Amino acid sequence: MTLFSYHLVSIPFSMAIKGLFLNPIDKNTKGLIHAEYMTAMTLGSPIISTSRFLIKQVAIFAQWENEEALEEYLNKEKIGKLLLNGWHVRLEFMREWGKIGGFKIPEQKAKLATSASSVVAVTIARMKPLAVPRFLHWGRPVEKLVRDHEGTLLSLASVRFPNTVSTFSIWKTEEEMTNMVHGHSTMPKPKRHANAMKERERKDFHFEFTTLRFKPISEFGSWKGKENYIPDLKKN
Repeated sequence: MTLFSYHLVSIPFSMAIKGLFLNPIDKNTKGLIHAEYMTAMTLGSPIISTSRFLIKQVAIFAQWENEEALEEYLNKEKIGKLLLNGWHVRLEFMREWGKIGGFKIPEQKAKLATSASSVVAVTIARMKPLAVPRFLHWGRPVEKLVRDHEGTLLSLASVRFPNTVSTFSIWKTEEEMTNMVHGHSTMPKPKRHANAMKERERKDFHFEFTTLRFKPISEFGSWKGKENYIPDLKKN
């Protein structure tokens, strides 16, 4: 089974500016299937604000042929060594909704150890430029729902210009995540996500869109001074 990884790291400002225009991850990296290099954002933050676009905070979502390929990249490549200064989680694929290019979705699907196990969700979309205002109108309430939800352990958004937007969230349990998706949570205005999905079905915001669900298998490093976001994983 191939391995997915999600990385968060703070980088120098000059490198961050360069990364806006040139992807620093070589697509021909040995063992790399595909990687999305993005700038982190705070879920639900005002559109015009310093927290909306966190220029020096980078999110990388990648798929590898195997864990050995990831280890080699982290220990031998310049950007890989930089990622060791941040945080990352390694993931096994569980489910996919929608489609997006670049990744090779495995036929084999992982299963959670128990119903109380944590789960990770990643969404990636290629936006239609003219749909951005409508997307923000429907999307920001959903961002706030995920950000403030009592079932999340870590959540954020990310973007890569000109048209890629993504979200990442770790949930205490799969049930809490699916309840949020279907509008059954105990949070205020629980149907924000369900309503946004209905609007997307009416008139799509995206050229491509996918939601991916993963089983977290190991966690490394720290992010914003915190380690071990996922309590049922061993410390690495």
